Amino acid sequence: MTDTTVAENSAETAGTPATGLAYRVLARKYRPKTFAELIGQDALVRTLTNAINSGRIAQAFMLTGVRGVGKTTTARIIARALNCTGPDGTGGPTVTPCGVCDNCRAIAEDRHVDVMEMDAASHTGVDDIREIIEGVRYSPVSARYKLYIIDEVHMLSKSAFNALLKTLEEPPAHVKFVFATTEIRKVPVTVLSRCQRFDLRRVDAQVLKEHFTRVTGLEGSSIEPDAASLIARAADGSVRDGLSLLDQAIALAAGTVTAQQVRDMLGLADRSKVIDLFEAAVTAKPAEAMDILADLHRVGADPVVILQDLLDLVHNLTRLKVVPETANDLSLPEAERTRGAALSGRLGMPALTRAWQLLLKGLGEVQAAPVPQQALEMVIVRLSYAADLPTPGELIRQFQNANNGGNGSAGGGPAPRGPGGGPVAVAGTSVRAVARPVEAQAAPQPVEAVAVAAEERLPMPRDFKALVQLFADQREGALYGHLTGSAHLVRMEPGRLELRLKSVAPPTLPNRVGQLLTEWTGHRWVVIVSDAPGEPTLAEQEQAAIQRAFAEAEANPVVRAVLDAFPGAKIAEVRDLAATVEAEPPVADDGETPDLMVMQQEDGVYYPLDDEGDF
Repeated sequence: MTDTTVAENSAETAGTPATGLAYRVLARKYRPKTFAELIGQDALVRTLTNAINSGRIAQAFMLTGVRGVGKTTTARIIARALNCTGPDGTGGPTVTPCGVCDNCRAIAEDRHVDVMEMDAASHTGVDDIREIIEGVRYSPVSARYKLYIIDEVHMLSKSAFNALLKTLEEPPAHVKFVFATTEIRKVPVTVLSRCQRFDLRRVDAQVLKEHFTRVTGLEGSSIEPDAASLIARAADGSVRDGLSLLDQAIALAAGTVTAQQVRDMLGLADRSKVIDLFEAAVTAKPAEAMDILADLHRVGADPVVILQDLLDLVHNLTRLKVVPETANDLSLPEAERTRGAALSGRLGMPALTRAWQLLLKGLGEVQAAPVPQQALEMVIVRLSYAADLPTPGELIRQFQNANNGGNGSAGGGPAPRGPGGGPVAVAGTSVRAVARPVEAQAAPQPVEAVAVAAEERLPMPRDFKALVQLFADQREGALYGHLTGSAHLVRMEPGRLELRLKSVAPPTLPNRVGQLLTEWTGHRWVVIVSDAPGEPTLAEQEQAAIQRAFAEAEANPVVRAVLDAFPGAKIAEVRDLAATVEAEPPVADDGETPDLMVMQQEDGVYYPLDDEGDF
């Protein structure tokens, strides 16, 4: 090792650059040089270690993952591991490159003639791949293997990928390929099938926190645990992004990196202030919430980040409520493990769910608003006033108290029913009635038989609606559509059908309908076109039934009470359980079928509730 190299390494170890040497950012300075230095990628390290030790080295590797998790770094470590010759020049492939042999030093300095690194983002064409294909025929100049490292390989053109396929499948023994990409889905499957794939995971926040603390110590500085946690959260699993933020934080602090400095640098809100803001909103204190928002705005907190922190807080509070053991998770901020547990105990699941939906919807509004701070204030006001709304359980109890001995409907009126006596669904409430069986109708009279095998005959339709349904069951879609919307029934009896047709109906419809009915039922059918007015079409009857069901639902006292309790709510849908529900009707705890089933709606999402108003 030369004196210049020793001086440079000593300067890097001390954390200050040597005189005349350019400063190296932390992301480059602390780039891993061996598999042992990689963090958060245990599965990859274990697989590659076993492969190299056993000599089972693939001809091509595909490394994929988000930015900054170590794809290019891993590719360079693979190149050094395969070409290291040891300090004495007699070593073979190893998982612990020595770092002092000529190959290791040349690869580390990006000047080895046999290790070629190409950026596919700027070399996308087939001509660039053609150069690689020409070069693989020649043996390495000084290394054991000739390696081609192609970064962002998904940027190659389709013709470039096709040109590479044959060489990639059967390369010479002295050639290895290492690909790296952040968009694995854009890589053709024909290329993936020829590579050994490794998915590099996002690095856990706790691992990043420990790594950043260690790096700060090597730089001659110190960092508060909360500050390291904030940087680890902002890095979102990327080591490179986190080191870049740490580099900036060390320069800002010029000493000990504090949590407040990191918040100011990233535009983050104080976690305790976020909890104060949420607590004021869910306890219906909009004025106090506005004051807290003003303080956060004054210190430069980003409105989008504040809303994201609120969502993160609601998620953690919900987890604390569902899994109380989460309070022992050290990865959670201290404020949430202490104050969060008490706040979660005071809030019910309906309140937390409602807060999540309002905040999630508000996030899109803040991101799209011309003035994000104003949009954030409106979201907090909405959340504060939503806290005054009655819970689903309270609303049900109010209806039950107003009943005074009725049969389950407020005011003692009958529950609203759909066209077939089914439930009525309203924006906010659904009232379910027990479906009653339809009484059987008399069988049709026999008519003249046609020579059709008995096992192939379909039953005679009892009415016009059943007759039209035969065409749907037999996949005669065009005829089914005309019979539903263009045919007025004048008269029907077994073997005879009299219709008035609209002008849009084809002239061949009567003959075709009669022919198919004769074939299906085994009885001769005659279809006659009449000028009599006849009944409304089936489509018109269905529409009229829907309108009647809506009118009946709106007139029902229970539904009327719900509409009054939720201003602006409308009846959204009327359903017929007799036609749609195949399962048994719901049974209450006492074995009886309940009269009512109420569903609470918030922002377009319905939640079934029990008698106590819980989910």
